[in-house]
Amino acid sequence: MNPFDAAAVLIVLAAILGYVNYRFIGLPHTIGLTIIGALASLGVVGADAVWPGAGLGASVRALLAEVDFHTALMEGMLSFLLFAGALHVDLANLLSRKWAVSAMATVGVLVSTIIVATGFWVVTGWFGFPVPFAWCLVFGALISPTDPVAVLGILKRARVPATLEAKVAGESLFNDGVGVVVFAILLAAATGAEEFSLAHAGELLLLEAVGGAVYGLILGWVAYRAMRAIDEHNLEILISLAVVMGGYALAHRLHVSGPLAMAVAGLFIGNRAIRHAMSEHSRQTMTQFWSLIDEILNSVLFLLIGLEVVAIATDPGHLMIGLVAIVIVLLARAVSVGLPILVLSWFRPFTPGAYPVLVWGGLRGGISIALALSLPASDIQVTILTATYVVVIFSVIVQGGTVGMAARYFVGRKAGEAEEAH
Repeated sequence: MNPFDAAAVLIVLAAILGYVNYRFIGLPHTIGLTIIGALASLGVVGADAVWPGAGLGASVRALLAEVDFHTALMEGMLSFLLFAGALHVDLANLLSRKWAVSAMATVGVLVSTIIVATGFWVVTGWFGFPVPFAWCLVFGALISPTDPVAVLGILKRARVPATLEAKVAGESLFNDGVGVVVFAILLAAATGAEEFSLAHAGELLLLEAVGGAVYGLILGWVAYRAMRAIDEHNLEILISLAVVMGGYALAHRLHVSGPLAMAVAGLFIGNRAIRHAMSEHSRQTMTQFWSLIDEILNSVLFLLIGLEVVAIATDPGHLMIGLVAIVIVLLARAVSVGLPILVLSWFRPFTPGAYPVLVWGGLRGGISIALALSLPASDIQVTILTATYVVVIFSVIVQGGTVGMAARYFVGRKAGEAEEAH
């Protein structure tokens, strides 16, 4: 199977399963595709157990091997998804919560990484699959950042208040870039490729994160100036594609964070170029184009997340580690969000009821799975990948399916109480 055939199979599957979900099941699109994809993979595994000669499992694994989840997401789809998501984030709302977003995207990720690593180290020992603490830190780094693709895809349908949506979306856009850098540093230390140095790690983090943000700002400004000088919607779309594809490719050569660059460029173009440098027709065309790209890639990504169930271990010990990891990750999220909110609330009050929504709305998604799949093949990778997959599936299906209700309950109830008090 060549790459075109693999892409064709995924698009056809996404279209068929999306149609089935829309007509007969009625789940949110991304959640429905994840569930159906996972059930289809489990059905293939079951069919292989009953009819070993059918080779269905081998066919699915061959498809996934051809796609190469890590490469497809991290070096292809992610730049488009981050840019498309950032286009729709209101910069004014985001800037009004800049300190909270910055704290949760940096300090929050580091705190969560340490808490998750400690809990995971204890739990894997309990269940007889001990993982060295250095590798537990790697797991903490890949699972701590919230996934902007999952967050933005589900927030659009959750009807979260605008200021709270900007906070959750902004954090996910920026902590993703920070988390990938922290993951790379800890992975190099765990594999022995580099000796860990706090000073060197801080220097790399500063270079990648700050460099990526500045680079993204430059990309966005250049695109904005170019779009402002013309009024041709096809060319403006081509310029935005050049930012995403050329800009992301060049970020790797410059050793700055590509994800952060795409997030910043998308924010700048969405809030400056689309609003102030385009005619109404160009604005609508640009928005519709990137909404379509976002929808197609999200469909394929969440289908792939479901299909990847064939890659994980299914023995009870590994699955139990994954289930306990859900609790550990949620506790770490509660602490890593709570600390910045506690400190910052001394200077500025937060939206009543925001804390539980921020905790529950911290979704994990395809980026965590992609990073876990990139680990060197070993028993440790099997343990980390299985735990990652279980956490992601819970996050996308359970948290993603209920975050809208959580927002209406906590934020809506607090607003009602405030009105009664007045």
